[in-house]
Amino acid sequence: MPLPKAELHLHVEGTLEPELAFALAARNGVTLPYADTEELRRAYAFTDLQSFLDLYYALMAVLRTEQDFEELADAYLARAAAQGVRHAEIFFDPQAHTARGVPLDVVVDGLGRALDRSEERHGVSTRLIMCFLRDESAESALETFEAARPWFGGRITGVGLDSAEVGHPPAKFREVYRRAAEAGLHRVAHAGEEGPAAYITEALDVLGVERIDHGLRCLEDPALVARLVRERIPLTLCPLSNVRLRCVDTLADHPLPAILDAGLLATVNSDDPAYFGGYAGDTFDALAEALGLDDETLRLLAANSFRASFLDEERRAALLAEVAAYEFAPRAAVRA
Repeated sequence: MPLPKAELHLHVEGTLEPELAFALAARNGVTLPYADTEELRRAYAFTDLQSFLDLYYALMAVLRTEQDFEELADAYLARAAAQGVRHAEIFFDPQAHTARGVPLDVVVDGLGRALDRSEERHGVSTRLIMCFLRDESAESALETFEAARPWFGGRITGVGLDSAEVGHPPAKFREVYRRAAEAGLHRVAHAGEEGPAAYITEALDVLGVERIDHGLRCLEDPALVARLVRERIPLTLCPLSNVRLRCVDTLADHPLPAILDAGLLATVNSDDPAYFGGYAGDTFDALAEALGLDDETLRLLAANSFRASFLDEERRAALLAEVAAYEFAPRAAVRA
């Protein structure tokens, strides 16, 4: 039985495996520029964030109907549950779909059908976080926010900020985050992945975020690290993503140990697992191998994932108790 964990940094569009992409393309009459799944997988050789985003958005063309979004989310939840995920806070990018002519209700209701039965079918509780594309205009974010109001407090429980970071500082989205706070939504934002540590500070001070997605470059600013520790601001790290997008050379070079040593509330997540080579459990296993993490460090990371979540206190306490009671198999047995 895998170590119980929460996943807090997961883009549902980034769980589109090549096999499902081809199946949906066939159903929806979409022609993909790849001969087969193997050729598509070979295209996952990214040089930076933008090279990933180019393919990521192109493949979204296969997502057209409520059934497509339902199947996408359900496939992720099944994989995640098999790797120990007990709670998932799932990002989606409405602008990437409405720009293609897919209505917002098709996206939200399709995802929602899978999420509504997730606890019964997979044992995974869920939250849905609507992300704004930072390389689109602030006006577009505001229009998307207002269009999504009917789902606030029900289907949609938070807002986030993702896509190309450099040149798009958090302050650009001041107004939409102000409205999100007024609406009682949780607020998170990608910051400090490819962008500077200053973007993390700006996300905290201007957007009022409760969590920093990535936050890798916080180590460049000791005063910021001290603040993050003092205020218990979680970081949702994505180590496999960092390597595949060339933010870190190899997994063995990942600064996770330094981040934990600094006392930061770090969590480990898969980001876009279909593209980056692994889901939540795969990420834990890869880190344990590359960094030599012991069982208690893995237990800490799992516990942090629930502490950093937007769960109600009763379920959080129950899941933390599961983590505390978890018995690791001997490492030799794991390798056998």
